[in-house]
Amino acid sequence: MKRSVLICLALFIMGLLGGCCATQRVCETKVQIKGQDKAQNKSALSPVYAPLADYLTERFDLGAKSGIGIDLGSGRGDLIVELAQRSPGMHWINADINTKVFAGFFNKAASAGVADCISAQLADAKSLPYRSNYADIIVSRGSFPFWGGVEAGLNEVNRVLKPGCFAFIGQGFSENLPVDIARSIRERQKQNRHWPHYDVDQTAQELADIMKRMGNKNYIIHRPQPAGSQGVNYGIWLEWRKE
Repeated sequence: MKRSVLICLALFIMGLLGGCCATQRVCETKVQIKGQDKAQNKSALSPVYAPLADYLTERFDLGAKSGIGIDLGSGRGDLIVELAQRSPGMHWINADINTKVFAGFFNKAASAGVADCISAQLADAKSLPYRSNYADIIVSRGSFPFWGGVEAGLNEVNRVLKPGCFAFIGQGFSENLPVDIARSIRERQKQNRHWPHYDVDQTAQELADIMKRMGNKNYIIHRPQPAGSQGVNYGIWLEWRKE
């Protein structure tokens, strides 16, 4: 009798352990899939940065300027590396709250030959670690929805900018990105479950309201819609000049 009880107990425990292992395998599989999705989305966005850097360099005459540029929430630094290659007189700072990305960023910059033109710093968008009137330009692509307070972040950007200098903050694509590439990126994002879920009209109104509360009248909200881009979300960008 005792032997039967012990056998049953052993089988019960083995069943529990088997269930735990199965649950662990399911969790590990979900994490792996999620990681693959993020990597695929980053890969899908790779064609975005060179055209955006071209657009910014031309719009703000960065190739002829010297000074400090900040990319807020730059992550792996794809945009900064492209900008540094086009603006040899500028020093670019990757200001990001996730310091784990910095090693890869430094390697990327070194491979591109711009290691001497860049740096990185831990930074919370809502409380930037820079003195007032410090930067000659501040840019950001795709990070402001994750700041945990868009208005606080934009006020900080404005504080850190030098008077007369520009900020360009937004998400999506620059208007010079070829439509076929933009459409392909959105299709890949849709397949990878990274389709942009935001209302462009609502975002535009929110950004305009923030600018008004900041008392800034020198702003432009860009909603790129190049010819043939119907049905493709090119995103939204806020540009302003600090008075």
